[in-house]
Amino acid sequence: MATVLDIGVDLGTASVVIYGKGKDVVLNEPAVITFDRDSRNVLAVGEEARRMMGRTPSNIAAIRPLHKGMVADMDMACTMLRFFVNKVVGKRLIGGPRILISVPTGVNEMERHRITTSLFETGARRTQLMDRPVAAAIGAGLPIGDAYGEMIVDVGGGTTDIAVVSQGQIIASNRESANHTGGDAFDDAIIRYIRRKHNLLIGDLTAEDLKISIGSALPRNEQFYMEITGRNLISGLPKVMRITSDEITEALDDPLHDLLEDIQAVLEKTPAELLADIFESGITLSGGGAQLPGLCEAISMALKVECRLAEYPQECVARGCGLTLENWSEYGKFLSDRRKRR
Repeated sequence: MATVLDIGVDLGTASVVIYGKGKDVVLNEPAVITFDRDSRNVLAVGEEARRMMGRTPSNIAAIRPLHKGMVADMDMACTMLRFFVNKVVGKRLIGGPRILISVPTGVNEMERHRITTSLFETGARRTQLMDRPVAAAIGAGLPIGDAYGEMIVDVGGGTTDIAVVSQGQIIASNRESANHTGGDAFDDAIIRYIRRKHNLLIGDLTAEDLKISIGSALPRNEQFYMEITGRNLISGLPKVMRITSDEITEALDDPLHDLLEDIQAVLEKTPAELLADIFESGITLSGGGAQLPGLCEAISMALKVECRLAEYPQECVARGCGLTLENWSEYGKFLSDRRKRR
């Protein structure tokens, strides 16, 4: 039987990452669930469900319950989350774990309450919430408790959370912004580009593979190629085509420009003293989308500020939640929800 752990959970749009207290990251799986549309019976969760996306019959749905940072299907989101938590901690009648969870910025208060409440069905004895930028900053190793400004840019799948943190508080952020360009926006841009330039329709997984395999925010010194298969929009037949890394860089130009504008907007809202700190210490990138080659360099060139990629960028939020549980006296005061739940 699994050992009960106190766990930090990053419920992201693209993936769910769980950090076990004293055990490092214990789960990292796609935030995808497959179910029967009629009966709502769950057929697969995580990586198995991801492989089914775009390949299911009409009565079977393979979805991300969270889309663009918001909840698309609350029931399935809670079911998926409970599945992953039970997979890590097991089922116990007594002595359940404390769970510290971070959810996307677009999730409203009612949905946050529903998500945290659903975790009690896993046997959790307490659930609490942590702001994503604060959790990401802790997971990235930034000294957020100091009277010093640190900027964290967490590039997730559906959204990008940008914040300036000082003394454990968010001083300026893009929380109220209508534009939260995340990794999915890069995938969508690739799909549109391939369709417009080559009359070829490709799916989300193919676009993601292109981004990961040959994508870059800046032109590469060496050209890379990848063969893909899609549907020719003129003939309607399958077609194989070779795509270059320069084409993907060109496709990513618009969402990259939006991301740079978002970062600049937060910098413009930052108090002068903290802004000086950021220009001295630089910007830290976290999140799975931050691993796009050339992204740090593109941000540095455009904004004239040093930029660096955090260690284990995709795991920063979950690590931040887990490290808070391990160092409660130091980080517990930074929680967004300090109410104790029985």
